[in-house]
This record gives sequence, structure tokens and C-alpha cells, in this order.
Amino acid sequence: MDPAIVWNEAEGNPYADLNPYTGPGAVAQGLFFRLATEWDAFQVHPATILDAGDAVVALGRYTGTYKATGTSMDAQFAHVFTLRDSKVIAFQQYTDTAQMVRAMQR
Repeated sequence: MDPAIVWNEAEGNPYADLNPYTGPGAVAQGLFFRLATEWDAFQVHPATILDAGDAVVALGRYTGTYKATGTSMDAQFAHVFTLRDSKVIAFQQYTDTAQMVRAMQR
């Protein structure tokens, strides 16, 4: 990641509350830490990677169980990574946010 990366979770995603995450520390603490502590076996399963020049698109699925509710999800995603000098400078997530919200609600 570029030191000034700008990372955006999908609109409607509960983790978009801190958008944009700016810098690797913000991504790690504000997003990855929460995913690791709030979900059991949260995994990102990329199935297809598309080269689009200065961008890379990953298509796949998220799986995991939200600890507080015990509810699982299996949601489709598309990730768009923008690159400069071999570093990710921007990230945009697109996903089925309704599945994530349902899993997180009691």
C-alpha cells in the first residue's frame, strides 16, 4: 500500500462509517482489526483477477460468521485497486451490503 492510500468501503457497508480510510494504519486499525475481532473465520475468496492497466479488479466472495449474532454470510464482491509505481493508491469495494447488515443485526 502507498503511505497515502485512500480506501473506501461500499456505500451501505457498516464499515463505511470511517470512509475514507487514509493510510495503511487507518485501514489496519479502522477496518482489518474490526473484521478480525468481530467475525469468526472472515475470509476473502478472490475468484477472478482482471488487469485494467493502472487498475486491478478482483471478483469473488466474502464468507464469515458475525460473532455477536452467530449469523453467517456468503456475499459477492468486486474490488477495484488503483495502482501507481507498483503500490495501491486507492481501493473501492462493491459488495452485497445487505447480507453483511443482516448478519450483523440481532
